[in-house]
Amino acid sequence: MSIPQRTGITNLPLHGGKAPAWLFGRMSKLAREITVAIVSEFGPQEMLNRLSDPFWFQAFGCVLGFDWHSSGITTTVCGALKDGIQDSLQAELGIFIAGGKGRTSRKTPSDIINHSEKLSVNPDPLVYASKMSAKVDNTALQDGYQLYHHSFFFTADSSWAVVQQGMNETNNFARRYHWLGKQVTDFVCEPHNAICSDGKPEVLNFIAAESHPARSIITKIAAEEKPEKLVAQLKKLQTLNLPVRHHLELNDINPDRLMKIFLYTYEQQPQNFENLLSLAGLGPSSPGWPSMPWSAGWPR
Repeated sequence: MSIPQRTGITNLPLHGGKAPAWLFGRMSKLAREITVAIVSEFGPQEMLNRLSDPFWFQAFGCVLGFDWHSSGITTTVCGALKDGIQDSLQAELGIFIAGGKGRTSRKTPSDIINHSEKLSVNPDPLVYASKMSAKVDNTALQDGYQLYHHSFFFTADSSWAVVQQGMNETNNFARRYHWLGKQVTDFVCEPHNAICSDGKPEVLNFIAAESHPARSIITKIAAEEKPEKLVAQLKKLQTLNLPVRHHLELNDINPDRLMKIFLYTYEQQPQNFENLLSLAGLGPSSPGWPSMPWSAGWPR
């Protein structure tokens, strides 16, 4: 006998507040036991594989008992997992968790360094992967969702995965980004394992494969063009009467403010778009960086 299946789309609203302590405590314990079972049977890499799968991750949250219809499942599941396997158990399992929600996400580099020192491994590639995944999803991919959660998972052999989430303050919906290190061959060209969102907003997407010419031109301008020349050209352009457009207009740009960022990138001489994107202080709020109207400056 065949069983009819229901199909459709479910929109998961983002809820504020915190998970009740009694629920979070149970989630942490269950997350720990499930992780122990998976790592014991298949190894730590398999846990990274599963966390980078948005369908498994969503099912994992439901099994842990979080609200069935809330996109807040991302921060709560990552928090419960981090709480469930503290330092001693992380070392035993060989899987480590850094970062988290809000201000905790800022501690990701120091978390990685602390764990790496105990493992006697070089933390630099892991710290770089953490920073670049956040930079890509907040600066090179501008979709209207501002990152507020960043969890970085890694193993003793420096394999890694990222689960991070951004929120659209206009519609109060969230978008989740999944990365799996072993699948990343280029940080700035189609690097994601998945992006979990049904919404299709207007996007400024520099990491699409077809955006390679744009990445090359931006890097060339940043490294080869004298800042004084660029500012002078923009001042001339501001005298033109342009047609109505959907993107930012030149009237929104103050050429005098661009000198600092142009001079900085010119002095650094980035060799490619990834080098340019990795520069400290360069983000969607930087004068001269192409951005959508909703762009903010995290991470810088």
